[in-house]
Amino acid sequence: MTPDAIARIKDSFAAQKMMQTLGAEILEVSEGLVRIAAPVLDLATQQQGFGHAGLTFSIGDSAAGYAALTMLPLDTEVVTSEIKINLLAPARGDRLIATGRVVKSGRRLCVVTAEVHAEAGGTSTPIAILQGTMVPVPR
Repeated sequence: MTPDAIARIKDSFAAQKMMQTLGAEILEVSEGLVRIAAPVLDLATQQQGFGHAGLTFSIGDSAAGYAALTMLPLDTEVVTSEIKINLLAPARGDRLIATGRVVKSGRRLCVVTAEVHAEAGGTSTPIAILQGTMVPVPR
């Protein structure tokens, strides 16, 4: 990937108020893959104290969308057309990490996945899998 392509993704991510609110950060950007981490803050927990599914979904959707963007021209953005989530386990931990990957990139649709893991005490537990479709749109 070119430095301009990486900068585009990091600049776009920095403009997302939701990601700022959640304390999320980009850990990795490479062709077809983006990794995002977010702490499990008090504002993002559910009634039992686990990370809320909304946090899991938000960073999974963003990781998958940005993974799609790594495969597209610089004058293109993406929007989520549809995405589903399978929750596998409670989000027990201090931090969640979402790894978005491209399954197939096309001119009109990009099929993507994301896996989300919870980290606690040096262990990583898979807590969710997402699959969806991103639509390329002109900037």
